[in-house]
Amino acid sequence: MTTLDEDLHKDVHPQRQRLGILAAALVTVPGAVVGLSQAELAHPIEALLFGLAIVGAAFLLAWAAEAAQVDISAGLAVAVLALIAVLPEYAVDFVLTWDGGQSFAGDPSCPSPLGPDNASPCDLALANMTGANRLLIGVGWPMVVFIVWYRLRRKGRLRRRRQWRGVELDRTRSVELSYLTIATLYSLTLPLKASLTLVDSLILVGIFVAYTVRLSKAPTEEPHLVGPARYLGSFPKVKRRTSVIGLMAFAAVVILLVAEPFAHALTETGRELNINQFLLLQWLAPLASETPELLVAGLFAWRLNSDAALGTLLSSKVNQWTLLVGTLPIVFAIASGSTHGLPISAVQREELFLTAAQSFFAIAVLASLTMSLREAGFLFGLFWAQFILGGIVPESLHGLERIVVGIVYLVLGLYVLFRDRRRVPTLLRDGFRSPYDELTRPDDPSE
Repeated sequence: MTTLDEDLHKDVHPQRQRLGILAAALVTVPGAVVGLSQAELAHPIEALLFGLAIVGAAFLLAWAAEAAQVDISAGLAVAVLALIAVLPEYAVDFVLTWDGGQSFAGDPSCPSPLGPDNASPCDLALANMTGANRLLIGVGWPMVVFIVWYRLRRKGRLRRRRQWRGVELDRTRSVELSYLTIATLYSLTLPLKASLTLVDSLILVGIFVAYTVRLSKAPTEEPHLVGPARYLGSFPKVKRRTSVIGLMAFAAVVILLVAEPFAHALTETGRELNINQFLLLQWLAPLASETPELLVAGLFAWRLNSDAALGTLLSSKVNQWTLLVGTLPIVFAIASGSTHGLPISAVQREELFLTAAQSFFAIAVLASLTMSLREAGFLFGLFWAQFILGGIVPESLHGLERIVVGIVYLVLGLYVLFRDRRRVPTLLRDGFRSPYDELTRPDDPSE
C-alpha cells in the first residue's frame, strides 16, 4: 500500500504543470495592469482583458483550493474548494449589487445611469447569479455524465446504452443534496417577494453555516488531484502550504483589481454595440468565472472519477444558492445605507422562478444518487431549449416563456420525486442525521 505522499508523486509532470500555472498567471497580467493604471481602452477590449484576467485567476484559485485538500478534512475541503472556485463570481456579483445599492440610495426607482433604455442596476445585481446557477446545472452536470459515458464506451465497458445506470454518487453526497434541497425549496418563495431582504440573508447564510458544520465532521480521506493541483499537492508540507496561500493571495488581488472594471466594461460594451446588457452579464460574465470549475470537473470525469466531478459542481451549487444569494442583500444594504432589501423586478421574479425550478428538477434527478444519460439529456436539452426560445420569441412573450419552462421543470421534478419517493426519506436522513462512519461504510451485500 502506498502512502498519500507517494501517491501524489505519481503521474506528476513538473515542467508541464509549471507551464500551466505560469500561463494562467500571465493571462492575468494585461487585465491587472490596465486595472492598476486605469488606462482607458475601447470597452470591448477592456471587457476581454478583464475577463481573461478573471479566467486566469479562477484557474489559479481552483488549483490552489484543490491542493489544499491534502491538509484539511475531505468534506470541508470540498466545500472550501467550491467556495473558492466561485470567488470570481462573488466579486462580480458584489460589484453589481453595490452599484445597485448606490443607485437605490439616490433614487429608490433604481434608474440606469445609462438611460431609460438600459437595464436597471438593481436588475443587473441578480443577472450574474441566475445565469451562473443555470449554467452550472444545465451544462456542467450533464457534461460530467456525457464525458463518463463517452469514456466508458471508448474503453469497451459499455456495449449498449441500457447497460449503464449512469453516474453514481457516493452516499456521502446526501449531505450536499439535502442542504441544497432546503435552499431550493426556500428559493421557490423568492419570486413571490418584492425584494431580497436581510431576513433572507439570515436564513440562507444560516443554511450554509449548518452545511459547513455538517461537512466539517467528514473523515479525512485521500484527495483526488489532477493536473497542476496534483503537482502542488506533491510539494513538502511547508512549501505546499506556502504555494497554496501565495497563489490564492495573488488570484484574490487580481480579482479585486478587475472585477469592478470588468462589470462596467461589459455594461458599456452592451450599450455601445446595442447588445442587451442584462444578457451579457447573465451569460458572458458567469462563463468567465465558471470555465475553470467546469474544466476541473471535466478532467475528473475524463479520468472516470465521476463522484469527484459531479460532487464538486454539486457543492458549488450549494454555495451559490445559499452564501452567494444570502450575502447580496447585505452588500445592497451597506451600499444603499438602508435596511431596504434588494428590489426584485417582474423580470427578475421570472428569472428566479426559472432558476429555482431548474434546481428543483436537478435535485429530484439526483435523489437516487445517480444521473442517467437520459436524465442528463433532459437537463441539457431544457437548458438550451429555454436559451434558444429566449432569442426566438418576441420580447413581449419572454415572461410567459420563462414561466412555462419553469413549470415544465417543476412538473418533471415532481414526477421524478414520485417515482423515487421511497428513496427521499433515506436521502434526507443520511444528509442531516446519519454519522459519517455510517455513510462511508460499504453496503452489506446480504441486505
